[in-house]
Amino acid sequence: MDFALGQLLDLVTSSGTVYRWQNFWIKENYNNYSFIPFGFSGLTTNRQADNIDATLLFPNNELSRQWALLAVQERWVAKVQIVLFDPEDKTKQTLLHNYVGQIATGGWGETAINIRLNTLLDAVGGEVPARRLTQELVGNLPTSSNIQLS
Repeated sequence: MDFALGQLLDLVTSSGTVYRWQNFWIKENYNNYSFIPFGFSGLTTNRQADNIDATLLFPNNELSRQWALLAVQERWVAKVQIVLFDPEDKTKQTLLHNYVGQIATGGWGETAINIRLNTLLDAVGGEVPARRLTQELVGNLPTSSNIQLS
């Protein structure tokens, strides 16, 4: 019995529309996932258990560039499921891993579009804008060092 790896991709737009694509069953619709050739890489964690950014790779054509640019500008969310398929039986599949990330940046070369996903689980490692503490946020600050907690 042969098994093969494939991915199921859900892209959620800022308006809530979900695009569902798979990259294993060529020219077929599989469980409401249409075929589109894409790659997924970067599924790793470091010793501190932080998720590392992942990358989606698509062929560079006019159609892909249009939605990829919009996905980066609107920071769509991507959910990738890595699945072990049985090529002989479409009903047999084993989910190996889920990855959820927000589209952070993208770019394209002559043949490929690269889209980088920031993990939603690592807010500390991501680039979060600095926040200025104001009186409205934290209240009055003490004017002496004599502070008692009751």
